[in-house]
Amino acid sequence: MVMGIVNVTPDSFSDGARFSSPAAAAARGRQLFDEGASVVDVGGESTRPGADPVPVKDELARVVDVVAELAPYGRVSIDTTKPEVARAAVAAGADILNDVSASMHEVAAELNVTWIAVHRQGTPATMQIAPQYGDVVAEVGDYLAQAAEQARAAGVPEVWVDPGIGFGKTTDHNLDLLANLRQLTAIGAPLVVGASRKRFIGELHARSDGCANQEVSTDDRLEGSLAAGAWAFAQGAAVVRAHDVAATVKAMKVVAA
Repeated sequence: MVMGIVNVTPDSFSDGARFSSPAAAAARGRQLFDEGASVVDVGGESTRPGADPVPVKDELARVVDVVAELAPYGRVSIDTTKPEVARAAVAAGADILNDVSASMHEVAAELNVTWIAVHRQGTPATMQIAPQYGDVVAEVGDYLAQAAEQARAAGVPEVWVDPGIGFGKTTDHNLDLLANLRQLTAIGAPLVVGASRKRFIGELHARSDGCANQEVSTDDRLEGSLAAGAWAFAQGAAVVRAHDVAATVKAMKVVAA
């Protein structure tokens, strides 16, 4: 499965404000379904490093109409950490709760929807300030296994887990997680991997170009994003989260073949 990303925010790390209006976001979501996305993930609060929280009323205004517009076309996920937004989005047609706080399993059980538990160290405002682990693979794996167990006990009908590439991790942490995805599939829940356009991809591109100190724009991270997604799929990931859906779907089909 490929999960397409629609950021209905003015400060997305990858899209800027290109889809910040509900009309533009809905059109983008329909395009992603046309390109082969199995799920479209709609978010109204940026989770980029350094991002500030968004008031509930603003997040609701950004996402609810978009979810309602997209629900007739396929499965819609709501990317939020707020119970109020989750409830409103599910009422509008979302059937997946993508929770980067990994704290809303009881809400997912109440709503009877699929819940994605994402590992994150810290908050968006602080998570990239010197993240540290003893063993990142073991710690992330234990965290996600515990989250999945709690969710099942609470009655969540389906649990997916996401190691949170880039959420409180250095480039080396991200690479360790990607190299050891097979260990995370042992949790027994579908594994979601979202490496698309993230900073470490830009860093690796810059190294390959011999300009390690130069920032690589998010629009120039396609090759690395496709490589990471194809690797994740080959290592057992069930869902690859992507901005460039058409290219990612083609890459996944090659791996599957």
